[in-house]
Amino acid sequence: MTGRTEWPGDGSDSSRAEKEPSPQDPAERARAICLRLLTGSPRTRKQLADALRKREIPDEVAEEVLARFEDVGLIDDAAFAGAWVESRHHGRGLARRALARELRTKGVEPTLIQEAVEQLDSEREEATARELVDRKLRATRGLDRDRRLRRLAGMLARKGYPEGMALRVVRQALEAEGEDTDGLDEPF
Repeated sequence: MTGRTEWPGDGSDSSRAEKEPSPQDPAERARAICLRLLTGSPRTRKQLADALRKREIPDEVAEEVLARFEDVGLIDDAAFAGAWVESRHHGRGLARRALARELRTKGVEPTLIQEAVEQLDSEREEATARELVDRKLRATRGLDRDRRLRRLAGMLARKGYPEGMALRVVRQALEAEGEDTDGLDEPF
């Protein structure tokens, strides 16, 4: 007797052999990886392809699994882009330009990006810009006019709004508060 009691799962040779997973079929591993990633949130085909590449799934196996997932509707970049635009515009107030940039980084094709951002017309985009400025306007009270302009226009610029629209919306909001806006039409 060695003085050591072997318990199930204590790391002895017999239990180690039972715990080690047998090598899986790469296609099965790829399906499991994709399903696990899609469970958390929708993903683009490129995001899934990158995850499979990172986990060393052979390219031909990854392509086959991704094509099958597209066929059954588990991967749909057009639906992903549409939902992304709606969610990020409504939730974060992002403009078309910023949304297109985000979708490009996620690997969505340019034609799908264009279709998705076209959901937002100029009027809706400008209305969202006005809401953003109205929310931020209170926090800038007490600052001089030029500093308020820079902060508000800068906030809109970071969210992807065109300079002309940003300046127009900010100028109108400042006028509504009684600020003198003479000379604010020129970019700084």
